[in-house]
Amino acid sequence: MKEGNWKTETGKWSVAVWLPRLSFFRVSFLAAFCACLCASAVAFSLLLAQTSEETYRRLREEMVRTQIAELRFSGAPPVRDARVLDAMRRTPRHKFVPATQAAHAYEDRPLPIGHDQTISQPYMVAIMTELVRPQAGHRVLEIGTGSGYQAAVLSPLVAQVYTIEIVEPLGKQASERLRALGYNNVEVGIGDGYLGWPEKAPFDGIVVTAGATEIPMPLVEQLKPGGRMVIPVGPYWQTQILKVVTKGTRGPRDHRVEDVMPVAFVPLVRQKK
Repeated sequence: MKEGNWKTETGKWSVAVWLPRLSFFRVSFLAAFCACLCASAVAFSLLLAQTSEETYRRLREEMVRTQIAELRFSGAPPVRDARVLDAMRRTPRHKFVPATQAAHAYEDRPLPIGHDQTISQPYMVAIMTELVRPQAGHRVLEIGTGSGYQAAVLSPLVAQVYTIEIVEPLGKQASERLRALGYNNVEVGIGDGYLGWPEKAPFDGIVVTAGATEIPMPLVEQLKPGGRMVIPVGPYWQTQILKVVTKGTRGPRDHRVEDVMPVAFVPLVRQKK
């Protein structure tokens, strides 16, 4: 048999010759087929991601329209601030809840985020944001970072957000999440929120996202004159009252208080002595 000839001198096919060549073609075909499958899988994943993001965008639009910008069945006032409504439309709440809760991210209710903590109802986040009256140059303190959602909503509305979380694992996760999502003007600290963040004070606004049994004087002291604090106050096993505290000009503890509405929040956790 001559080299390169597919037949023996008797004219019969040589298995020793055609089998290696068949294997080469088979491997080449399989490689090309696998490459096509991988490319198709990547394209499908991108399409699915785009479809999912579009679905979430529509859910946010619906959330703002039906839960936040309209008069609620409870009689609670709608949110009117266009900047706050836009922030609620843009902030991806589904990325601030556990994966098991993502399908419920835009429902009209709080959701569990672990460690006996919750992410607040969308309306409550929006109304508290509106009540603190955020402005572009403001520095705002949040007490109770949780998953980072409230801080993310505040981020495009002010110059700087400082947020404190007492549950260390939650605080670390929130910090990583906020950084990964591009909220570069948010700084997360771990500590007792009742005491505020005196090293960063004074603040134009403070948002407290857990129920306190009293108005914390350290937070009042860290407000600028004319600054506003939005805080739920009352025993956590009873109805709490959402209050707006406005700092006065006659001393570090001078303030006036306005009651807004009944609410229910998880308790403001204190550091154990």
